[in-house]
Amino acid sequence: MRELLLLIAVLLFATPAFAVAVGPVNASENTTATPQEMRQKVRDAAREYRAELKAMSRAERRALKRHQKTQLKEKLAEIKAQRQRGQAAETSTVLLIILAVLLPPVAVLVHQGEVNDKFWISLLLTLLFWIPGVIYALITIFG
Repeated sequence: MRELLLLIAVLLFATPAFAVAVGPVNASENTTATPQEMRQKVRDAAREYRAELKAMSRAERRALKRHQKTQLKEKLAEIKAQRQRGQAAETSTVLLIILAVLLPPVAVLVHQGEVNDKFWISLLLTLLFWIPGVIYALITIFG
């Protein structure tokens, strides 16, 4: 599930048209765009990207797709290697602590990456009484 979301994000945000339309946000810029204006920018970027794809030959489109797939596979391999070394790059410890205080089972689930025994223990402790669930989630995250 997490890999699917990453794939969608990479394919959406790695396109050249999206990067040109939205671009980096500088602190010196006055960025008071309304949500409707931002949606319109994204729609325009998507239209421009589709137009670029239509202008490409079939071989160019295949090469672009192949390049995007290899980039995604490299990124997923890097994330898996970080996870095996215990350096989960996608989860911040501070955010996990906040989540452990608010929703302990969810914090354990995000930290573990799967529904396992630790998740069920955290859920049971949280349902019985909140504080043991929070303590167990914090021990799981730091232990």
